[in-house]
Amino acid sequence: MPSLLDQSAVWVDEMNYYDMRTDRNKGIPPLSLRPANPLGIEIENKFPQKDLEMLFPGMSADFTSENFSAAWYLIENHSSTSFEQLKMAVTNLKRQANKKSEGSLAYVKGGLSTFFEAQDALSAIHQKLEADGTEKVEGSMTQKLENVLNRASNTADTLFQEVLGRKDKADSTRNALNVLQRFKFLFNLPLNIERNIQKGDYDVVINDYEKAKSLFGKTEVQVFKKYYAEVETRIEALRELLLAKLLETPSTLHDQKRYIRYLSDLHAPGDPAWQCIGAQHRWILQLMHSCKEGYVQDLKGTPGLHSPVLDLDTDARPVVLGHLSQTASLKRGSSFQSGRDDTWRYKTPHRVAFVEKLTKLVLSQLPNFWKLWISYVNGSLFSETAEKSGQIERSKNVRQRQNDFKKMIQEVMQCLVKLIRGALLPLSIPECGVRQYGGWEVKSELSGQWLAHVIQTIRLTYESLTALEIPNDMLQTIQDLILDLRVRCVMVTLQHTAEEIKRLAEKEDWIVDNEGLTSLPCQFEQCIVHSLQLLKGVLECKPGEASVFQQPRTQEDVCQLSINILQIFIYCLEQLSTKPDADLDTTHLSVDVSSPDLFGSIHEDFSLTSEQRLLIVLSNCCYLERHTFLNIAEHFEKHNFQGIEKITQVSMASLKELDQRLFENYIELKADPIVGSLEPGIYAGYFDWKDCLPPTGVRNYLKEALVNIIAVHAEVFTISKELVPRVLSRVVEAVSEELSRLMQCVSSFSKNGALQARLEICALRDTVAVHLTPESKSSFKQALEALPQLSSGADKKLLEELLNKFKSSMHLQLACFQAAASTMMKT
Repeated sequence: MPSLLDQSAVWVDEMNYYDMRTDRNKGIPPLSLRPANPLGIEIENKFPQKDLEMLFPGMSADFTSENFSAAWYLIENHSSTSFEQLKMAVTNLKRQANKKSEGSLAYVKGGLSTFFEAQDALSAIHQKLEADGTEKVEGSMTQKLENVLNRASNTADTLFQEVLGRKDKADSTRNALNVLQRFKFLFNLPLNIERNIQKGDYDVVINDYEKAKSLFGKTEVQVFKKYYAEVETRIEALRELLLAKLLETPSTLHDQKRYIRYLSDLHAPGDPAWQCIGAQHRWILQLMHSCKEGYVQDLKGTPGLHSPVLDLDTDARPVVLGHLSQTASLKRGSSFQSGRDDTWRYKTPHRVAFVEKLTKLVLSQLPNFWKLWISYVNGSLFSETAEKSGQIERSKNVRQRQNDFKKMIQEVMQCLVKLIRGALLPLSIPECGVRQYGGWEVKSELSGQWLAHVIQTIRLTYESLTALEIPNDMLQTIQDLILDLRVRCVMVTLQHTAEEIKRLAEKEDWIVDNEGLTSLPCQFEQCIVHSLQLLKGVLECKPGEASVFQQPRTQEDVCQLSINILQIFIYCLEQLSTKPDADLDTTHLSVDVSSPDLFGSIHEDFSLTSEQRLLIVLSNCCYLERHTFLNIAEHFEKHNFQGIEKITQVSMASLKELDQRLFENYIELKADPIVGSLEPGIYAGYFDWKDCLPPTGVRNYLKEALVNIIAVHAEVFTISKELVPRVLSRVVEAVSEELSRLMQCVSSFSKNGALQARLEICALRDTVAVHLTPESKSSFKQALEALPQLSSGADKKLLEELLNKFKSSMHLQLACFQAAASTMMKT
């Protein structure tokens, strides 16, 4: 007999089955299907009836399946649980069950009628099928139904075939339109690319291409492949167009960067940026050579007529160096005027204009060329995407092409330097390069002013290139050119100065100032100062430049040119001193009205004699020796000339030699006649020292000699007061020497003869006492020693009386010697 547990298991299974039926039919199963209730006794024993009623309201002793399951669950799992706890648990379970059933219950209520109709239809069909199944029919019971349905389908196809066909076509068209609408970007892209290229909207083209490439670059759809191939064809044409525009010259740096960035975004093959750099390099070289050819042809065609006019208002204008204003130290020479025509400032020579144009061309092209390279190096030419994708390859290209670009810059610099050398320093160009860089058929050399202007232009060019941070080793050729031009400018300026000084003799006006000078020494000094002023900027060393005098050869050449300049002027003075009278114009001799001129400026017009020219030149020589040459040496030293001591020594020696030669010539002209007149005058009238009358005064020959000496004094004093002592001292020396010789030649003197000779010697000596030299004093002493001594006091008294009488009678004539004595005492 089965146990209670086994029996309960059977009941539970049955309960679960009937519970399912109950859920479907919403009813209680018939009593006939209910199991027996042997468990009721056990339940009643476990739980009192009243407690069960409280747990399961409406519950009777005959359990339903639901109550049976619940009761069994209590017995099995909560037999030890108190009633109160079970009551609370039941309450919670009911609350949760109500919440879960509300949603499903509402859904079932809303469609309850549909469910009933479906149930009825299915029941009817089932009953019909059951009934038909009892009859004997051919085939399956559903065959007839299938045939009916097939006939219905065929009839429907016949009726609606055309409509369905039109519907399929419309669907196909609609699908095609949807595809066109969805992918119209790709289908319209070739035409849009062409339109945007024509408008220059390259950014739009690139953006559309990138979008199409990302969407359809790897498509397998044939239509898409076809249209994408059209896009690639037009993009390739755009690459070629942009590359052509990139390599066009001239073009701005902005356009070059833009085209390079476009080509980078379009992933153009090769290295367009480097191609642009190469094209720009070739373009600069072509421009430079074309510039030279243009100016050479212009020079050969119509020289001087179409030379560019230099704009003095621009920064590139030359420093106009006018003649120096007359300062306090150079007041003399107010009549000095340069022989140059001032129009030189406004007519630019072809070669100077060429250098200006060439440097301007380089400065307009090279900065952008250099900036293009810098952008190429730092990657700013490329877009961020292209830079990231090709950064490794680009870095490799930059390293490989650094030397190539350095060669490009050096080639441009060498071309610039050689073209300038060909124009200004043709001898520094090798014969193989004369045709390419030379060709200037000019015979005359540029002046120092224009060379200085060219040097300033090239210096500004060098500074501008340095500002671009171009390495100094690339610009060294320009520094070498500047140094050579500076040296050449110094040489040419000194040579032109020498030529100007040669012409100074033509400008001598022979107008003497109060100091016995003409304007010639001042003109000479002014000419040299003016030349040195022109060289001031050339001799100054800018940053990075070497001294002009760093080479010993240059020092020697400049020193020799400086000596030549001074010696040329000395030669001019010598020419002026020996110039024939016929070659001189009648000039006005300016005389100081305050000077005691014996001629009293009565004759305002008279021609200069050779003696007067000698005196004027001598006066100028003295001034040159004491002032001008020393001033010039200071100017040379101020401008860092080398070998100044040698220049001064050689020039001073030449000047002193000329001065002495001219002085001897003048003394010979003036002293010889006086000396020659002494002997005939002494022995005039058959005078005999042995047989003569007692002396009554100084004889006329001596008075005549003194008058001649006074005439020399007047002539010299009129020209230069400073020359008077020097000239008269030499004249007195000559006269005293001759007088001593004559006295020593006398065999014997009578008493009267000795007194007469002593009177005349003493008269001459006392008159020219202020101009006596040791030589003349010795001659007078020798002359007196040749005479017999005075034996009596009467003779001495007579001698003194006669001397006083002579001085008194000749007071007016001898006043010049007294004035000279007072002047010498003051000095």
